[in-house]
Amino acid sequence: MLTTRSVPPAESLEYWHDAVLDTLVGMDIAAEGSTYDATLRTDRLGELRITTVEADPGRVHRAPRFIARGDGREIFVAVQSTGRALVEQDGRRTELRAGDLGFFETLRPFRSIFPDRFRMKIFAVPRRLLDLPEADVRQLTGRAVPPGDGLPALLVPLLERLADTSASYTAPTAERLAGSVVDLVAATAADLLGADLAELPGADDVLLLRIRTYIRWHLSDPGLTPTVIARAHGISVRCLHRLFQAEGTTVCRWIRDQRLRECRRELAARPPGRAGLGQVARRWGFGSAAGFGKAFRGSFGLSPTDWLARVRAEGPPC
Repeated sequence: MLTTRSVPPAESLEYWHDAVLDTLVGMDIAAEGSTYDATLRTDRLGELRITTVEADPGRVHRAPRFIARGDGREIFVAVQSTGRALVEQDGRRTELRAGDLGFFETLRPFRSIFPDRFRMKIFAVPRRLLDLPEADVRQLTGRAVPPGDGLPALLVPLLERLADTSASYTAPTAERLAGSVVDLVAATAADLLGADLAELPGADDVLLLRIRTYIRWHLSDPGLTPTVIARAHGISVRCLHRLFQAEGTTVCRWIRDQRLRECRRELAARPPGRAGLGQVARRWGFGSAAGFGKAFRGSFGLSPTDWLARVRAEGPPC
């Protein structure tokens, strides 16, 4: 947590400029008065860096001289929680209102004006995780995405909640949540790039991202079946199987692998003597400890107990 209230009022704007440079990226920051009241809270969720900014009215400019410094390895996905932001990037101007989503490309200049005191929650996503072509990113910037329906209606509340609670998750859970966020951001981006997802060259990829995100969020449900998943996405079971077959796997195998991965993470993170195999197995959707043990041995060639003993002796696997 960084706040301008920790320094003398006359030094507040300079302090804030340095705080933003160290935490986000380099920007020029200007305000009407000689003092500035602002707070910045930052945390991590897996590979995502989350920054919540609450500040007085002001102006920011990501100028070319800052880009030349070499930062800008991330794409910012921001939720305007309160107040407004007048945003300009890639030749477009828009207004982000409370609840709107915005994309910021940090490799190119942008400007934002905040006419009122505001709160913004910014997810810095490594660009390699989104794997978006530069031409696609250019189409996403300088646009306000309201959370009315569709994927933004799922993504915006998720980002809001995770920004407020990111410090409360264990490392395994944080990594799982981060994967879901990246999947939803990628699917939302693809949705915004075309009016009809079915006509996009990557339509199957977008649908698969949605389905994988849904599965990750429902892993703990032992009733998670292909029929349930297909119905939730308005497709046939045959279509669902086809999507996973194209990835060289099956729906059931992918669900099992995700459950086993989460079980391994949780077991490895627990202190010795508190493994609770049955409890962990049920938490991630296995009907019984015996079924979990059979699936685990079939995938890794060891019982969960033997694997955990090896992890304790040798350290976590790479």
